[in-house]
Amino acid sequence: MSSLLSTLVGSKEEEEQEVEYNNICQKHKLLLQTLTKGNGWRVQHLYNYKGFWLNPNTVKNNLLLHTYFKSLPTDIVLASFMKSGTTWLKALMFSTLNRDRYNFSDHHLHNHGPQSTFPFLDCESYPITDFTNISTSPRLFATHYSYTLLPACIKSGKIVYVCRDPKDVLISKWHFMSKLRSKDLPPLSLDVAFELFCQGESEYGPFWEHILSYWRASLESPEKILFLKYEEMKKQPEVVVRKLAAFMGKPFAEEEEKKGVVGDIVKLCSFENLSNLEVNNKGVERFGSLVEVEKRDFFRKGEIGDWKNYLNQEMKERIDRITDDKFKGSGLSLNATV
Repeated sequence: MSSLLSTLVGSKEEEEQEVEYNNICQKHKLLLQTLTKGNGWRVQHLYNYKGFWLNPNTVKNNLLLHTYFKSLPTDIVLASFMKSGTTWLKALMFSTLNRDRYNFSDHHLHNHGPQSTFPFLDCESYPITDFTNISTSPRLFATHYSYTLLPACIKSGKIVYVCRDPKDVLISKWHFMSKLRSKDLPPLSLDVAFELFCQGESEYGPFWEHILSYWRASLESPEKILFLKYEEMKKQPEVVVRKLAAFMGKPFAEEEEKKGVVGDIVKLCSFENLSNLEVNNKGVERFGSLVEVEKRDFFRKGEIGDWKNYLNQEMKERIDRITDDKFKGSGLSLNATV
């Protein structure tokens, strides 16, 4: 009798959830009709949702995230604008937190790409579960949503944010999105991408408002948000790894320092090491049911200043001028010139 009752209750809950999901789909459809439409880099159109440019499916997923996601107080979310060093930071965070589970001679990352270690919150996954299947604690998640688009429950946990020189972000993003761009659309030229980027019109943009959303939140709650710069990670990786360990609640013990564990993590997660692993050169990463990315496309150069090979002086000065204007009075400076 109790088994039958459980089945009936379960069926009713599933039915109610299905109704709720269909209501969200309808709400999403009507919402898109009211939003300003712009030019996409991967897909044809982006939509300005609450001040940020998203593709239609990412708008829908944000509605689902707010409805279904159940956070835990121990959750840690890696947030970033696209192409800001996310893959590298995933590897560093995962290996730092799990350093007592794996040895460096036969590490999990030798056979699993960094993307697989962080469930990506921005892809539609219905029903979005509460991720109770994740047995490790803390749970790790990744997102490219701005801070203002996150559900309040996610903001109650810890967030690690990384930003990068906008000129390098532009070039890296242009390369990456060009490979993902629909074959039904004409190629995206660098000149067009540059203009769109400067206008703030790119997936998850505007770039500057995205950074400022996390920067301001980090000033208000430094114990909740660790704000990192890609260039500082490149110049002093061991310093950043120690910061990460302390922030995530797992600082390095004196014995670990003596054994050189911090250096081992930096070496394991280096661009040179990760980009040469077979697991990161074959196959694809799937994000939801709609997006597939060649694993090797997550490893292009990982350099500071690659923009110099693509942007002329006028383009450089325009982006620098926008950055200065946007960040004026915020207390934030990227200082990424090399």
